[in-house]
Amino acid sequence: MAEMPEGSMGEGFFATALDKVVGLARKNSIWPLPFATKCCGIEFMATMASHYDLGRFGSERVGFSPRQCDLLMVIGLISKKMGPVVKQVYLQMAEPRWVMAVGACASSGGIFDTYSVLQGIDQVVPVDVYVPGCPPRPEAIIDGVLRIQDLVGKESLRRRNSQQYKALLDSYGIQ
Repeated sequence: MAEMPEGSMGEGFFATALDKVVGLARKNSIWPLPFATKCCGIEFMATMASHYDLGRFGSERVGFSPRQCDLLMVIGLISKKMGPVVKQVYLQMAEPRWVMAVGACASSGGIFDTYSVLQGIDQVVPVDVYVPGCPPRPEAIIDGVLRIQDLVGKESLRRRNSQQYKALLDSYGIQ
């Protein structure tokens, strides 16, 4: 059950700030888009299964259309040829959007320090949360989703229009 935001409560009413209500709704209804490769994808499947059940945290609906999702989960090894594809998927997502790098390969290239492997997806898209592990345990993936929820719940409605956010996107070549 979600915690009630701070506000004024009386007989038959509750008043609070709009951004707190929107943050509460957003954080408990995140639609992830898994971009899964290699062994980390198998761990993500275990996270979605009945034993761990990521749906308990409001991420029940896993989407495979970028236009319907707001959390891009890059899971596993990404080659340099796949980098532009990850960026295109990110650009097709509607704002607000968040990115989670799951596993050592998505975060830093892992043990594959070769010419063909992207050494972290943060070279292509801005990353909000990194989940370590090779492969990460389902508990670590759930912890990453909970950290995304904290970030989403506390985010200001005006953050996406700030100059700092626009400068971050410009540094990635995103308008």
